[in-house]
Amino acid sequence: MRALLAAAALAALLLLAGCGGGSPKLEAAPPAVARRLMTARLNAKHLDYRWVACVRVGRTYTHVPITRCNVNFGIDPHIEAYCLLLKNGRLVTNQDDHAIPCAHDDAGWDRTTIVDSGS
Repeated sequence: MRALLAAAALAALLLLAGCGGGSPKLEAAPPAVARRLMTARLNAKHLDYRWVACVRVGRTYTHVPITRCNVNFGIDPHIEAYCLLLKNGRLVTNQDDHAIPCAHDDAGWDRTTIVDSGS
């Protein structure tokens, strides 16, 4: 009986270790970092965009500040908002994780820095 309990405890421990043993580390993405990572993602997907502008919006996701990047895809213009943060050091947007809130707001309208895609 003891051997069976020990085996069950070991199996549970191995299962937890195999799953990472904890929740992912969430961090805020400062606007400059968010812009750099978002631009890299757009370029890696060979998407045609005109500019990317990122600002902090004042909202949080699990107590982590959210950054919003507006991307101008150019057609009349066509602006898409991506709310994002870092999960285990990697960019995660509201498109990747629908639980990240991304409602309309007026954050940054007076302090936006635009980076052109060069096209």
